[in-house]
Amino acid sequence: MNEGNSVATIAVTGATGQLGSRVARMLAGRGVPQRLVVRDPSRAPELDGAEVVVASFEEESAMRTALAGVDTLFLISAPESVDRMPVHRSAVRAAEAAGVSRIVHTSFMGASPQATFTFARDHSLTEQLIVESGLGLTALRNSLYADEVPELVQDGVIRGPAGRGKVAWVARHDIARPAVETLLDPVHADRIYDVSGPEPIDLHETARILSTVTGRTIGYLAETDEAARASRAGAEEWEIAGWSGSYQGVATGEIPVTSHTIEHVTGHRPWTLEELLRNEPATWRHLAA
Repeated sequence: MNEGNSVATIAVTGATGQLGSRVARMLAGRGVPQRLVVRDPSRAPELDGAEVVVASFEEESAMRTALAGVDTLFLISAPESVDRMPVHRSAVRAAEAAGVSRIVHTSFMGASPQATFTFARDHSLTEQLIVESGLGLTALRNSLYADEVPELVQDGVIRGPAGRGKVAWVARHDIARPAVETLLDPVHADRIYDVSGPEPIDLHETARILSTVTGRTIGYLAETDEAARASRAGAEEWEIAGWSGSYQGVATGEIPVTSHTIEHVTGHRPWTLEELLRNEPATWRHLAA
């Protein structure tokens, strides 16, 4: 791990997380100097050419210092919360003050102020915030994560108000690859990309694929919105709205876009859900227990 690397012009936030760490490792594998902006330096990956700095989005002064000299910032969205926009505003203000030229941001498919999925509204507001700040924006509007599909299973069933809607699940591994390319090449400035897996499937097919790979019988129950909300009774309203809204976004057709972005930008086809599950069995091992 190198410290004091003054030539790093790419900064990566969330480098201790599952997506940010993949991006950081891919950049290091290509010999690219980078600055890893993390909360806990003890969890930062040790990579050649990587400088580790400590800052969090809400600490605007620390973020401004961490981003000094950075040209391009990989801004991973803050964790979902009742109101994460103040956190995003702080991070964008810090980037602007530090002289960052462009932000590559992990947005969400169907981002819109009127999106059914409440968190997709946050992503739309964040995209707007970056543009209005005068910074260049590359928005990666990601589909739902394939890696998290096994976590949807409770007692052998996926339950939610998705109806027969479809979704092109996308692996974090595949999101990281176009993220790296867009960070390295300014040709991707001022663009919005839908980022998805290669095929749209409904949740019945999703459950069937899970059953095939894990060897466990898994089904899908299409709930009404009322039943879905009742099943989460006791959680905070913003959490219930976000959880239910993600399924409803599938049902309404706001999320099931199938794009060719990954293959177009990287030259390689993304994994299907089954390929993700077979290549990364740790994602579903708990289901086989």
